[in-house]
Amino acid sequence: MPLKKKVSAYNLQELLVVLVIIGILILIAMPNFMGVVNRAKSIEAQQNLKTIYGFQKSYYYMHSKYANDLKSIDYIPNLTTKEGGSANYTYQITEASSSSFKARAVAVEDRDGDGVKNIWEIDNFGTLKEVVKD
Repeated sequence: MPLKKKVSAYNLQELLVVLVIIGILILIAMPNFMGVVNRAKSIEAQQNLKTIYGFQKSYYYMHSKYANDLKSIDYIPNLTTKEGGSANYTYQITEASSSSFKARAVAVEDRDGDGVKNIWEIDNFGTLKEVVKD
């Protein structure tokens, strides 16, 4: 006995219209979301530079000078995303003397595709500065 009762459902065109509207909403929201992601990634650089600053201060109190490499202060950075890890920045000490130092964090990738990578620096006073914005 065949069923003669009509079942209410959405047709293909209605579903496609809904999917197009959802896609447009995602495209509108995505740039705002990417700004939040970039700020979160830069916080990683700031926190790690503060850690390097603390290690440098400890090294300075013991040796009356600042270390010129990360191994000397026993700082081992995490593997970067290109190396299979989770770090978004590489870290280095760019200058060190008996009275001052500078450490730098350079982004592993160019987030907005303009050829410029984000760079943060910290000095012996603990001053964090974004040298190059991405």
